[in-house]
Amino acid sequence: MSRFLSPTLSLACFLAIAPVLAVFQFRGIAPLGTAALLAMALGGLVAGRGLRLPAAAWAGLALCGWGLLSALWAVDPGRSAFEGARIGALVLLGGLAAAALGTGADTPRPVLRWLTLGLVAGAILTFADQTSFHTLRAFVRGLQHWDVTLGFGLKPSASVLAVLLPLAAFVQPGLRRKVALALIVLATVFSMSAQAAKIGVLAGLAGSIAFALLGPRLLRVAVPLVVALVLLLPWALGAVLATGPDVNWMQGSAAHRVLIWDFAIQRIMESPILGWGMESARAIPGGELQVSAEQLAKFHLQPQATWFADVRAQRLPLHTHNFIIQIWLELGAVGALLTAAMLALLLRAADNPGRFGAFCAAFAVGCLSYGVWQGWWVAMLVMLAVTARVVRTGAGAPSPSRT
Repeated sequence: MSRFLSPTLSLACFLAIAPVLAVFQFRGIAPLGTAALLAMALGGLVAGRGLRLPAAAWAGLALCGWGLLSALWAVDPGRSAFEGARIGALVLLGGLAAAALGTGADTPRPVLRWLTLGLVAGAILTFADQTSFHTLRAFVRGLQHWDVTLGFGLKPSASVLAVLLPLAAFVQPGLRRKVALALIVLATVFSMSAQAAKIGVLAGLAGSIAFALLGPRLLRVAVPLVVALVLLLPWALGAVLATGPDVNWMQGSAAHRVLIWDFAIQRIMESPILGWGMESARAIPGGELQVSAEQLAKFHLQPQATWFADVRAQRLPLHTHNFIIQIWLELGAVGALLTAAMLALLLRAADNPGRFGAFCAAFAVGCLSYGVWQGWWVAMLVMLAVTARVVRTGAGAPSPSRT
């Protein structure tokens, strides 16, 4: 087989480019990831590895199939059908790519090398752009003056660093390299205002350390906990929000998420079994309205009323900023069950500190930011799962007992 159809080479190229690309144009991760997955899948088919998709891929395809079917009752049928087909195609490519990579004993050396170099390069460029008032991103856009959107556009780069760090740290050949890599990423992420990425990178490191200490028995607690969160979060959180807790201590953007979740949970209760249709969050009736004085009063946010008015905060702007709530809102209990099954399968396969930490980081970021169907984020998560499949002890990486 030609080296240009090598699944390992395609994956290594993605890992080298994606963290850098995320700095300058994070949306480019979607076409880059799609091209890499297509190349890996084609390489696997040429090598005759067949269509033995991982179980998690089948669960993901079932979820996308349910999303496609939801077009029958969705508030935006065309969008639901399109997103179901689009995300389903990505998941299928991811399953084929995972099958093509196989299950060797060691981490492939190109993956080890380019995962590390790509992460370091992405961290350095992110830090440089952040500390130079986004000079790099302004330059590539031809902007002569600072624009507020430049700061927001850099946040996905921090999330990419957060989810890749546990895998990259795990494959390093010594403790010093692990610590150095972690410090580089931590310094970068914490130099920014990306709160979700900060929580994500800490969750990923905590998960990796916990697994290194406790081993696979940690999964006996983690798997049912994740399943319970997916199935019960809207109901438990809804009960808390119904009491109108005081959230005025939060920053405006964080407090706005509380209002979004409160509104979304109310809509979940109106269609708890089927949901409103895949990617319908942006079209939920009433979601386009600005936050009312009554909503601010419910959560004691009157002192921040000016901020909410200035940003024209909507009750539900495009998505819920929490993937569990968005799944429940759009795909109902059926979608939640399929999501829980998919995550349980992914987590059961997270049998080393790198994989488990990456799962924790992605789960944390997904609970606080981004729409669950955003193209670049879905592509990043699929590539993360594919990368995790080949991150194993070997090729210079020490065994978990020596980390």
